[in-house]
Amino acid sequence: MQERFGIAAFRSRQQVLRLEAALKKEGLPVRVISTPREVALGCGLSVRFEMQDAPRVLSAVNRLRPQNMIGVYDVEKTGGRAKLTVLRQ
Repeated sequence: MQERFGIAAFRSRQQVLRLEAALKKEGLPVRVISTPREVALGCGLSVRFEMQDAPRVLSAVNRLRPQNMIGVYDVEKTGGRAKLTVLRQ
């Protein structure tokens, strides 16, 4: 089974929750998830979003300039393995 989604990973839980709130305010269907082990940095939480919303998420990140961000990634999971592509660091 293949799954594809985006994440925004942070070093601070507070920043995860701030970005989640800001994106939800803009009407994006996002949620907080455990950070995939392939990122393996930070507070252990990330904001998950659908890839079709990536341009809007990146625009919001550029505008909001959240602190303690590790990066924004495209995650492709196939057979239990995840491949990460950096969208922004």
